[in-house]
Amino acid sequence: MINQDSNFGKMYQVSTLNALLLGYTRKVVTVQDLLANGDTGLGTFENVDGEMIVVDGHCYRASDNGTVTEMAPDCGVPFASVSFLKGSKKFEIGPVENIDDLKMLLNLKIEEGFGLNSMHMVRIDGFFETVDARSENGLKSQHVELKDILNLNQKSFVFSNVSGSLVCLYYPNYMAGINASGWHFHFVSDDRSKGGHVFNIAMKNGTAVLDKISKIEMQLPWEASFDTYALTTVSQKDVKKVEQDK
Repeated sequence: MINQDSNFGKMYQVSTLNALLLGYTRKVVTVQDLLANGDTGLGTFENVDGEMIVVDGHCYRASDNGTVTEMAPDCGVPFASVSFLKGSKKFEIGPVENIDDLKMLLNLKIEEGFGLNSMHMVRIDGFFETVDARSENGLKSQHVELKDILNLNQKSFVFSNVSGSLVCLYYPNYMAGINASGWHFHFVSDDRSKGGHVFNIAMKNGTAVLDKISKIEMQLPWEASFDTYALTTVSQKDVKKVEQDK
């Protein structure tokens, strides 16, 4: 039996963003392992086969057309971040015109608790006028960089007038390489039928719950091939490309 109380305030991180960017896309843990360590978060699946959204202790995959399915416990995970969301802070959000405005609002909220050097997990349940998103189907490969996989397999789509949940992950700048610094957003609709990695949003209103996280547990790959990746060679330009480019 998992003692969730001991895991509150902890981020569980599978592998590193730099490893994923350089092409380490094989299974590190299973979905079952992941959900034992968090009920909210985001990531991807083995061979970068779709975008991951974890909400309410369920793990969902967005395919390259934005349709969402729940994943089996034995499905492989090469990269993810999850935590048990306690909702230490709760606040209402009015109209938000774009993702930059949302980032600014969230930065103000975490700075209220002097939090810019800490990790944060936020869930926003609301009504979205538009969600501009992407996902991809998998490519079985070794040492093929993520930006090249996305160039081949990524597709973008827009959802309109939809209720759903935005999972918002924040890593501070000094932790770049472990994960993307700043905010990272994934979306899933209330009916769990559509979702993906978010480029932009326009939101009418929402309710947010936020946790400041001061502890991290990392599970690195066991395979010897992981040690062949030069993880410090990744540029911030490449990070920006995979996070923001369509």
